[in-house]
Amino acid sequence: MELLHQIEAKWQKAWEKAKIFEADPDPKRKKCFVTFPYSYANGPVHVGHAFTAARVDAYARFKRMQGYNVLFPWAWHWTGTTISGASERIQQGDEEFIRPLREIDGVSEKDLKKFIDPVYLASYYTKENRTTIRQAGFSIDWRREFQTTSPQFSKFIEWQYKKLHKKGYVVQGTHPVVWCPHCESPTGDHDRQEGEGVAPEQYTLIKFKYNDAFLPAATFRPETLYGVTNIWINPQADYVEAEVDREKWIISETAATKLKEQKRKISLIRRFKGKELIGKTVANPVVNQKLPILPASFVNTESATGVVYSVPAHAPVDWLALRDLQQKPESLKKFGIEPSTVNDIRPISMIRVQGFGEHPAIEIIDQLGAKDQCDPKAEKATKLLYKKEFHSGVLKENCGSYAGKLVRDVKEILIKDFTKKNVADAMYDLPEPVICRCLTPCIVKILEEQWFLKYSDQEWKNQTKEALEHAIVCPETAAAWFISTIDWLRDWPCARKSGLGTPLPWKKEWIIETLSDSTIYMAFYTINKYIKQHDIGADQLAPSVFDYIFYGKGSVDGLAKKSKIPTRILKAMRDEFLYWYPVDMRNSAKELIPNHLTFFLFQHIALFPPEHWPRMIGANGMLMIEGRKMSKSKGNFATFRSAIEQYGADSARIALLLGAEGMDDPDWRSENVRDVKNHLEAFYRVAETIIAEAQDEGRGQLEDWLFSILQQKIKIITENMDVLKTRTAVETAFYEIWNDFRWYMRRKGNATAKTLREALKLWVRLLSPFSPHICEEVWNKLEGKDFISVEKWPRFSESEIKPVAEESERLIESALDDTLSIIRATKMTPKKICYYAAASWKWQVYRRALELSVDKASITQRDLMQDLMTDEVLKKRAKAIANYAAQIVDEINRMGEIRKQRLISVGELNENAVLGEAVDFLKRELNAAIQVFREDGQNVYDPKKRAHLAKPFRPAIYLE
Repeated sequence: MELLHQIEAKWQKAWEKAKIFEADPDPKRKKCFVTFPYSYANGPVHVGHAFTAARVDAYARFKRMQGYNVLFPWAWHWTGTTISGASERIQQGDEEFIRPLREIDGVSEKDLKKFIDPVYLASYYTKENRTTIRQAGFSIDWRREFQTTSPQFSKFIEWQYKKLHKKGYVVQGTHPVVWCPHCESPTGDHDRQEGEGVAPEQYTLIKFKYNDAFLPAATFRPETLYGVTNIWINPQADYVEAEVDREKWIISETAATKLKEQKRKISLIRRFKGKELIGKTVANPVVNQKLPILPASFVNTESATGVVYSVPAHAPVDWLALRDLQQKPESLKKFGIEPSTVNDIRPISMIRVQGFGEHPAIEIIDQLGAKDQCDPKAEKATKLLYKKEFHSGVLKENCGSYAGKLVRDVKEILIKDFTKKNVADAMYDLPEPVICRCLTPCIVKILEEQWFLKYSDQEWKNQTKEALEHAIVCPETAAAWFISTIDWLRDWPCARKSGLGTPLPWKKEWIIETLSDSTIYMAFYTINKYIKQHDIGADQLAPSVFDYIFYGKGSVDGLAKKSKIPTRILKAMRDEFLYWYPVDMRNSAKELIPNHLTFFLFQHIALFPPEHWPRMIGANGMLMIEGRKMSKSKGNFATFRSAIEQYGADSARIALLLGAEGMDDPDWRSENVRDVKNHLEAFYRVAETIIAEAQDEGRGQLEDWLFSILQQKIKIITENMDVLKTRTAVETAFYEIWNDFRWYMRRKGNATAKTLREALKLWVRLLSPFSPHICEEVWNKLEGKDFISVEKWPRFSESEIKPVAEESERLIESALDDTLSIIRATKMTPKKICYYAAASWKWQVYRRALELSVDKASITQRDLMQDLMTDEVLKKRAKAIANYAAQIVDEINRMGEIRKQRLISVGELNENAVLGEAVDFLKRELNAAIQVFREDGQNVYDPKKRAHLAKPFRPAIYLE
């Protein structure tokens, strides 16, 4: 372990001294600008961050070795309530929050006391995390580093929002927002402790008449009003009678509080427990029918109004709750309800849906086997049935004028009609709990005079879709998620009144929220090195400076005089931006597709011309630890620094990259990382042996095989890296090539040939993007000069592919494997082993079968025989050929086209010679005498008549 750390420290220092990752414009080279979303400075960089960042760095190193001028910058996110909320919890003495800071982050008591200052907290973690990222060996250009509350960056954000405001993309309006009552601010996704991605949803309130009041029941399915059988109320919960906009409503006390924030005039009349309502009746507003109010503990009074109506024919939970009451009549007695009241309730079928009978809810409950209303299968049943009924359900004859209409078509019409008739109303609520960073539960507030990004603008949506169409999305399946997000995205509250950040330029009491100031900062990377090198102050960065840099507007000489920034520096900043933009690859976790990554697209489209729109976007899964969701509060957490200290940077990087690709979720398991570390140390030892002991030796079939197979690996790794399939690339570069080397050394009897040294030069370059420190050390021992980090990436060479050599080695390996299988099955210890190569006529038949299957896609035995019997020589073996053809037709039809073409090009392999050359190897492996014969040869030793079983690429075997 100490060796790995020494090697890593050595090369990190060497890279920094040589400044090989500092990228400046070079007109002679193609550029590649890659970025990683900066992490919040409210805690240590964890292995989840590291997974995403390792993918970006591997791609950056790969492109750099391909000859690209690569820029990979880094910054720190200080804005929002993420950091200020953490400081507040520490100030409050929240031990649940503080304990992990001590135990996991290793924060001293002295620093903890200073953490009540959010700027100190952010500075502390920025310093710690910068050290971690350097220890990881990421190929960062640190000259461009910044944090998002710096005065210079704030000037950039001010310019951005002035532009968006002028273009009409930032507007003031009245909208429902997720609101923190404590912070008195909208709470964006990244300002939340829980509930990221949850947005306000509008419930329809169906008003059931109760004496001189209404019980408004909240629903997403107002069409089901025609199937209501009863009302559910939680008997133990607190309800109120209140005047709501001149109507008397009975709702939960929580609902009354929520409605006040939604521009409703609320006047409380009295408070009471829900049990007061149980046993009473209400009137269905569209059907002349009295409905009983029944007890239900599942009614959550924190959700919507706390009043729920029951549709047991179409709502699985309602049916289960009704059945539970019918099976436990004693629970009704304390409310004075006769069991017959419940037993007489019959489900009312009012939606016809394909695949179900009269009562779909009852049927799906029976299918899934849900036991009661608390069974998780009940929720699954609800989701399945709702989706089915919404998309294909048709309203029945008992639905009045809406009969015969599809649910999906009639829903909005029905809401409009019900509202007009005063049967329905509406309110907003959150479908899932949202907790602010300050730990306050959030609500929905109708906010007036709030500032929004107008993501609802259809023209803006269309342009963003156009940009997405022209970009590469990795994996391709993520594109549909982007499209869906663009379609449903509504106006986004872009400012709040608490936390750190840049004030709105025209309304200083509002601070631009954390997801809204992190959309085009990649442009700031391109110029920040000049701001830092020349000590350019925030007061010098007027909007006109950014207009010149990013749009080329204005007189540079006049601007230089006004801003006191030298003309040459302004021109250099302009040239730098034009050289590096657009972003060539941005990669992030998939959870950012519904917000940050899509905002990144929208705002680039709003502020830059098409030639500066993003070229490639990658998304990856969310990392788990030991099979469970990562949670710092629950102790299921791993910092990237601890992983580096325990396993080494290269081991941690490879283990992360092996975790997953596409949008699959990787799983960080300590056992896997230890295994990678052991393999990496073994690789280093093998490399040292090859370097030290390599001897001159001629090049034969085995050497042709090794270099041919390495060419195949070059192609696989390159193609996968081009589309961010990092796991496949690492598996190939780390494990598969290792297996190839081991086979070569095994075939050679562990002797190290000079050939292996040349092959190692290829291998170490292919592994370098994933394990840069060890590869740098091995390269230095091989070449003694230059850095592998800037060496040329191996290029695939078709001329190096040797199909005959590859198939020859495949034949030897399969013959060995088949022999070992026979030995295991028979438990025999053979003294002599005979191999029988297939006769020439079998090769002729086999090749013709391959050719026919390419022409026809698939063949039958009859097809093959008709073709073969045109050959007079083969016709003499008709019976034998018929038997053989029957054996190979299915095998060939299952074979892939590439494999078929490969075998056709190889032709008849001289198996007798191939196996003959490998006799010494097979003898060594099997500890037995080896003999090789042709099936149709002379003096064939075949006492058990095995030779006739030989097939092309599958010699027959006899053990004695």
